[in-house]
Amino acid sequence: MREHVAEAWRTSLQVRFVGTVLIVSTAVMLVLGFALASVVAQRVTTAKVGLATTEIERARVVAEEQIDGSGSTGSTQTRLNSARAVLGQRSQQDSEAAAVYEPVLLLENADGSLTTSPEGYEVPERLRQFVSEGNVAYQFHEALRSDGSSYKALIVGTPTSSDIPGLQVYLVMSMEAEASTLALMRGLLVSAILVVVVLLVGIAWLASQQIVAPVRSASRTAERFAAGHLRERMPVDGEDEMAVLALSFNDMADKLSRQITQLEEYGDLQRQFTSDVSHELRTPLTTVRMAADMIAADPDSLEPTTRRASELMTRELDRFEELLGDLLEISRHDAGVADLSPAKMDARAPIEAAWQHTRHLADELDVEVNFIVPDEPVQIEGDSRRIERVIRNLIANAVDHSEGNPVTVELTQNDEAVAITVTDEGIGLKPGEEDLVFNRFWRADKSRKRHSGGTGLGLAIAREDALLHKGTLDAAGTVNVGSQFRLVLPRDPRTGFVTAPVDLKAPTARTAKGA
Repeated sequence: MREHVAEAWRTSLQVRFVGTVLIVSTAVMLVLGFALASVVAQRVTTAKVGLATTEIERARVVAEEQIDGSGSTGSTQTRLNSARAVLGQRSQQDSEAAAVYEPVLLLENADGSLTTSPEGYEVPERLRQFVSEGNVAYQFHEALRSDGSSYKALIVGTPTSSDIPGLQVYLVMSMEAEASTLALMRGLLVSAILVVVVLLVGIAWLASQQIVAPVRSASRTAERFAAGHLRERMPVDGEDEMAVLALSFNDMADKLSRQITQLEEYGDLQRQFTSDVSHELRTPLTTVRMAADMIAADPDSLEPTTRRASELMTRELDRFEELLGDLLEISRHDAGVADLSPAKMDARAPIEAAWQHTRHLADELDVEVNFIVPDEPVQIEGDSRRIERVIRNLIANAVDHSEGNPVTVELTQNDEAVAITVTDEGIGLKPGEEDLVFNRFWRADKSRKRHSGGTGLGLAIAREDALLHKGTLDAAGTVNVGSQFRLVLPRDPRTGFVTAPVDLKAPTARTAKGA
């Protein structure tokens, strides 16, 4: 439950707005209700105390008259009971309901004992102390009935000037009516608070709906537009701020649609141009190749300068043919027509095939290439030609940039995928170059000589081949320490993978050559 509420609060503007109104309005209404209840309770109490003060003064006069008129012939208890009876009759005859009270007379004897009427009635000791000091005092207290039950009462007391020294008169006034009134008032306040809060929340919900509904519509429209529905537009109703927003959005969508259409057309033309040029160059390239082969067929009969020119022409023709092949391949990927020819295979086979094509480069540059592969076959399903091309590009790139230091090729696996890492100890990669290396024709150091004769498209095609297998190809590196490229291929290209067999790690130290 808490998670759902937190998610709704985080994701919904309407929930946050209504929730804020609910919390703030509840807090305000509670504060106001408490203040109002306190004021009413104080006024009720003040009125009761005022009435009690008036009545206690009357009761004192009556009690003094009755005590003085009874003479001293009777016992003290009898005289107190007689005075209390008169006060009781006066209370019952009073037409004002709030003035109904129970009289109590109390006398503190010299030995510390108490004589009360009614007998045994307990008056709070603290109140007796105040009254004995000559003060008119009151106290709220839980009084007892004759049946033993208790009730809330206001006890007010006063000293007297009768012929019985130390006589105190108390009036016990019930507060049950006032308590019922206050309870009723609190109930009404709670009900009013609930009604007001519900009304405020409802109003807030309706008000927020007027704002949130257009925003949600704009969000849905934007999502559909981003998904490729370029004709999607927001409805324009009225002339308010949301209408202005809708107009602005629609204007932006029109401009983006035109630009996207232009870019798509330009991209199609560019891809078509690349494909057409590559195909059209095949024929003259073949003719030039035949001529070059004819010239190079008898190198001994050629002049040294002519022989050198023939060698240069043959080498550049090789590079030209490789470039044309890469251009055709990248144009297929761009056009979305590149497809796989998957088959079950041993993942070690394309590594071995790639090494056979790049061994001469490692020997030429005196670079040691170490292979860490399992002894048992590693079965996967994939296009062996494309996988071998990816690994060949990675090994050639590592050897070319290793600066004579060792290169390590490692094959790891888990239940979902296999990973082939190629780690060199060369020039490394600067921060931010991890993705740039896969851009077409990108070079970290343009002044640096390429020994492998690459076209600048190898790594770009390699990543496309990896994505075609639903795999990944990424890189990490440290400047002047080395780089690592990681190819992750799912065992089944149709299902992909979730967890890679090994993490991508940039080299942190070099291994001494020959170690």
